[in-house]
Amino acid sequence: MTTRVLFALILFSSAMAAAGPPKSRRPDVEIPQHWQSPVPWGPANPLDSIPKASWWKVFRDTELDGYEQQAMANNQTVRAAVARLAEARAFARVTASGLYPELDAGLAASRQRLSGNRPSNGTAIPSAAVTQNSFSIPFTLNYEVDLFGRVRQSLEAANASLQASAADLENIRLLVSSELAADYFQMRELDLEIGVVEKAVSLEQKGLELVERRHQGGAVSGLDVAQQKTVLDSAYTQLALLRQQRAQYEHAVSTLEGLPAPNLKAPVRPLDVQPPAVPVALPSQLLERRPDIARAERQVASAAAQVGVARSAFYPHISLTGQAGVDSTDLAKLLNGPSAIWSLGMAALEPLVAGGRYRAQLENARAVYDEDVALYRETVLVAFQQVEDSLAGLNALGAASESQARAVSDAERSLTLANGRYTGGLASYLDVITAQEQVLSNERLAAQIQGQRLVTSVLLVKALGGGWDRSSIAAVGVKPTLKQAIAP
Repeated sequence: MTTRVLFALILFSSAMAAAGPPKSRRPDVEIPQHWQSPVPWGPANPLDSIPKASWWKVFRDTELDGYEQQAMANNQTVRAAVARLAEARAFARVTASGLYPELDAGLAASRQRLSGNRPSNGTAIPSAAVTQNSFSIPFTLNYEVDLFGRVRQSLEAANASLQASAADLENIRLLVSSELAADYFQMRELDLEIGVVEKAVSLEQKGLELVERRHQGGAVSGLDVAQQKTVLDSAYTQLALLRQQRAQYEHAVSTLEGLPAPNLKAPVRPLDVQPPAVPVALPSQLLERRPDIARAERQVASAAAQVGVARSAFYPHISLTGQAGVDSTDLAKLLNGPSAIWSLGMAALEPLVAGGRYRAQLENARAVYDEDVALYRETVLVAFQQVEDSLAGLNALGAASESQARAVSDAERSLTLANGRYTGGLASYLDVITAQEQVLSNERLAAQIQGQRLVTSVLLVKALGGGWDRSSIAAVGVKPTLKQAIAP
């Protein structure tokens, strides 16, 4: 009869959880065959040519190398991610402990007085109060038989979450290092712009001296002097604003390094780095190269395993218990043979009515899985967008850099002609001022384009995963071992 009841309960729980957990596989996503934007450097080398642990070395800038190494060691966001990885690893070990029996030992001693009027058990009538000692050394064993895979699937979910944390750490390192590189190149671009404005200030000061001499000689009116002073003061204003922007990027670099902002004094060094040729792989390879995609995929795997955990709640929970030890009223006889005690037991608990709690938990787990699948696909789509944006940006900025170089040359030639015509009395000083402003404006724009090309190169390397690949998290996980089985 008991066997029939147990069999009926198992059939009932199987019917309640007929839809099993989703397969732990990468969700389907539409992958383009080729990038829409052309690769600026022609045929690409294998993506492995980007240094995996220090992708920024492709820029061949030793100062940047130093800042990046400092950031990877001291950045607080990175350190927090390292701690989260340790948390996930410890949680996976806690989950794995459910595969092993738990053995507890104790030591108890007591002295008590029993009432002389205590109730009897029907076989004897208490006649007097009793005072007695009790000494015991119990050993208790508890073990849940993982017959329906609840613990195994919980460990699978914990290991997938652990791998997601490992990928998240790499993603945060990539985000921090790419943000630092972008801020660094912005700072260097501002150094270049500041140099351009300082050169313009020097030339405009000489122009003012020339105009003032001509004014003193009566060759020109005070209007020319006032106009030249206006241009010079405007240049001073631009210089002050550029230096303020430069200080903000310097502070950002310091903070990313894990240092107080006042502690960094970056040397002034104009931008003299050219965008490197970044190898670009096919879109399908992006799924293996982006740590954020790997993190999203591992979260999907964890959610799939959690569906299995929720499903296992419909099955009987079978547990084995055991107790052994010694118990005596006399401490001297505690270790004698007659003092030994033991017991063994088994229990099976099958949920029958729980107000729909287990069904709701299963539906919740499936909804979380569906959510994580959607987030994974969104992450992939954003990755494709970021690569396309960077490729299109580099192509446009490359063309803009060439045309802007011509514009600077044309503006300088116009200034030379305007100065000659003014000195010869063939043009007003307004023509000279206009030419000066064009030279300054075009040189600043050329500097900005050069800086944006480097920043966009950083964004492209970031979009490609910074040389990372998912093989680094393949071995991350907690496996049951004998050492853990006997550990406290």
